[in-house]
Amino acid sequence: QVQLVESGGGLVQAGGSLRLSCAASGGAFGSYIMGWFRQAPGKERQFVANIRWREGTTAYTMSVKSRFTISRDSAKNTVYLQMNSLEPEDTAIYYCAARPLWRSDYNFWGQGTQVTVSS
Repeated sequence: QVQLVESGGGLVQAGGSLRLSCAASGGAFGSYIMGWFRQAPGKERQFVANIRWREGTTAYTMSVKSRFTISRDSAKNTVYLQMNSLEPEDTAIYYCAARPLWRSDYNFWGQGTQVTVSS
């Protein structure tokens, strides 16, 4: 069974940086797409970024494209989200997710990590 464990959230001032980590286990991740999503209070969960594990190709939502970087370390089975130039609007719970390439929806989710950006 795939398990995803996020870490790295916290409180940071606007303009600061954080790096989120997602430790993955229990799957053959070479055939997976790994994603980061976020959910702010009172809002729907939003796609942030994803990465195809084997190829390393990435995709981002427009609002973070120039500020966030998703990457993976195959030796550690870990996916990262480097977040720079953080804004108060980035405040949310950030979730790591995974899906096999053949699925259209993410079927594995972590428990989430809180990111709070103060102005």
